[in-house]
Amino acid sequence: MRLDKFLSQSFIELSRSRIKSLILSGHVTCGSKILSDPSRNVKIGERFSIMIPALKSPTPIGQKMDLEVVYEDNDLIVINKPAGLVVHPAAGNKDMTLVNALISHCGGSLSGIGGVARPGIVHRLDKDTSGLLVAAKNDFTHRGLAEQFADHSLDRAYKAIVWGVPKQKEGTIENKIGRSSRNRKKMAVVTRGGKHAITHYRVKKPIGDGGKYWASLVECRLETGRTHQIRVHMTSIGNAIIGDPTYGAKDQKKIIKTGSAYFQTVISSMNRQALHAYLIGFDHPFSGKRINFKSDLPNDMKEFISI
Repeated sequence: MRLDKFLSQSFIELSRSRIKSLILSGHVTCGSKILSDPSRNVKIGERFSIMIPALKSPTPIGQKMDLEVVYEDNDLIVINKPAGLVVHPAAGNKDMTLVNALISHCGGSLSGIGGVARPGIVHRLDKDTSGLLVAAKNDFTHRGLAEQFADHSLDRAYKAIVWGVPKQKEGTIENKIGRSSRNRKKMAVVTRGGKHAITHYRVKKPIGDGGKYWASLVECRLETGRTHQIRVHMTSIGNAIIGDPTYGAKDQKKIIKTGSAYFQTVISSMNRQALHAYLIGFDHPFSGKRINFKSDLPNDMKEFISI
């Protein structure tokens, strides 16, 4: 068997092309011998080592973009992020992110605690989640905000449109969240491992037509901030967020068939998860004053709840 094929089967987290590149660049050894031929045949009893070089994060550049600035002072800035905007550069999104826009808007006055690729970033919102996000302009502010995230003294609330109407109109979901054992790209409620997560929810408005309710507007308040927390928790009680391609696809296929033609039209126009971070409140790290901000629902969600 070829060396690159053998190693790609042994190290499933690395693609065959990545393995080949590592061999050609001299990062694969057999004993003390550096290997450089991906097509070399593997022999029984041989042991191989792969040295994966540390990735170098490119320094993002400023790119002028329209930003909806809700509040700004010398220490921090609060942005109303639109759906579709990635927060910081990553694989597949090297530029035109919120970080690029912040660098253009704030210049060099952003905290460096988050690293070269994430200046000013204290917390994140998923690409297709809209709403309020606070960024720090200096390290003191960054630490102060991060401490409030850690001790849960910072207020965060979201509005979501979910499939169906939760059986309990108000409740608390307290389940651990970790990587799905079936799909490592997804998060899930888990019984072993995972991180403690608490979401408080309240039904604000049932949504439907013809006397039937197909969906509902729900307010969610976070005590913890785990990856995809609201999306996973609402799915766990049978009320996935509408438009969520990762966690709500099955519900969408099932319910969309039973709704009216108008309902189906509105559903099809929702091309992202209907989740909006509408409230954030925290103590200003310098003044100590409590400041709170709210954001109206974006137009796509407004149209949906007007059914």
